[in-house]
Amino acid sequence: MSSLASPFPQEQEFLAAFVQAIETQSFDRLILSQYKGELQDLEKMTWRVIHLQGEQVLQCLYRYKTQDVTKNYPLAQAETVVGVMLLASKQANLFSMTEELQLKKNKKKAMLTRSKTKTEVKKPLEQGHDRIKQRYVDQDASFLQHLGVTDAKAQVIPSMARKWKQINKFVEIFSGALSQIQADDHALRVVDFGSGKGYLTCALYDYMQKHGQTPNVTGVELNPKMVEFCQNVADQSGFNQLKFFQGDVRTYEPERLDVMIALHACDVATDFAIHTGIRLNAQMIMCAPCCHKELRPQLQAPKVLAPMLQFGIHAGQQAEMLTDTIRALLLKAYGYETKVFEFVALEHTSKNKMILATKRKNVTEPDPEVMEQIQALKEMYGIQKHSLELLLKGEWDQQDIGCKC
Repeated sequence: MSSLASPFPQEQEFLAAFVQAIETQSFDRLILSQYKGELQDLEKMTWRVIHLQGEQVLQCLYRYKTQDVTKNYPLAQAETVVGVMLLASKQANLFSMTEELQLKKNKKKAMLTRSKTKTEVKKPLEQGHDRIKQRYVDQDASFLQHLGVTDAKAQVIPSMARKWKQINKFVEIFSGALSQIQADDHALRVVDFGSGKGYLTCALYDYMQKHGQTPNVTGVELNPKMVEFCQNVADQSGFNQLKFFQGDVRTYEPERLDVMIALHACDVATDFAIHTGIRLNAQMIMCAPCCHKELRPQLQAPKVLAPMLQFGIHAGQQAEMLTDTIRALLLKAYGYETKVFEFVALEHTSKNKMILATKRKNVTEPDPEVMEQIQALKEMYGIQKHSLELLLKGEWDQQDIGCKC
């Protein structure tokens, strides 16, 4: 072990314990606080060992007053990088599978205390990014406080527990899809149509920034008060490349798009959003439609299904399933690998369906076999018009974008 240039032997002992925990794979986490070094506005550092691209690395979450930054270091550099930051911190807390160490110091003295671990700590190296609900969103991220999800102590406000679960699940899905797409070297261009209060928009930006991406994110929202509120949150959180635009899917026309998101875009607004993603060759399209009113008036029950579809609730469910099946098939026809699944459990929101599509190949003409499947479904149910299909064919006529729900 290299020597730590410190006047206090307690710091050497603390660093030695940290290195031993790493080497014996008993390390859980390290927290350095009350930082007094050269990095301006740095408040706290949380260090963990994670699995990244098949290797173990030391990850540090640097928490500043206005933003959080994540950096990864090779384990071989762990002693050096932690040693430097330890010198500049007045307090350090080390947690391992067997014991907890706390180091407190001032200009004159240092005090080191040890105690046995009170509760069993699961071996972190076996779980990597899957620790603590995959750690897709850090609970102490500043944007969560600005949005009212957590309080000043970084605790989730009870009334926001469902929203907190939804945010984490959404970023988990996004993370998995992001690893599958072929993004260019330029900044990843993300547009969130119908961004609302910005919970998910901010969470995406925060996740990409902490994982080495160069995010360029726009939230599109009709409500001007929401736009102003969200922009203030972005500015306070240090999200310099997150902007909010007042408008909708028809008024905001990006020149380039890598990721298109439209959660709860009402009725055929979802079709406009998907069309925008396909037209601009988006690498990822995420939709969570909230209502399906275009197909239901057209629905003509096949004779064998007439007894079932005579009930209004069943007819509505059939129209919803048919609407989203055609959307998924159209995405598939235009070169996307498409999944339709439950976003979060019904206990958290009734609008829980997700359509996720990732680009697999560029096509000049839609797959004729898939288009035949769509036509067969339309004929079976007597469907004359589906907005996404008409938009993709360039045959959609100008009309109201849909209902207000």
